[in-house]
Amino acid sequence: VQLQASGGGLVQAGSSLTLSCSAPGRTFSSYSMGWFRQAPGKEREFVAAVSGSGGGEHYADSVKGRFTISRINARDMVYLQMNSLKPDDTAVYYCARGLYFGSQMTSDYDYWGQGTQVTVSS
Repeated sequence: VQLQASGGGLVQAGSSLTLSCSAPGRTFSSYSMGWFRQAPGKEREFVAAVSGSGGGEHYADSVKGRFTISRINARDMVYLQMNSLKPDDTAVYYCARGLYFGSQMTSDYDYWGQGTQVTVSS
């Protein structure tokens, strides 16, 4: 399983950005998908997760109300819509395939994309 994240960039605070993750595979809809991020000098942290059907969503408190995770199973794609971006959101963002929906632990995700950089200037 090869995950490919894209859509990062340099934006100003208050802006919006949408990240995409391609996860081709016949069993895509059988797995939850998640987004994590890692800022320089910090541990990788959970951002959001979506269930295999797309009917369930789970968010870190720090992004709740600003970020929205979604997926289109027919396209093997998962997205992260990020609104009202803050400088603290600056990080490399990773998509990952989850073994348990809603888990915030990196050990519960078995395949990872390469990451896409998001930089938010003040």
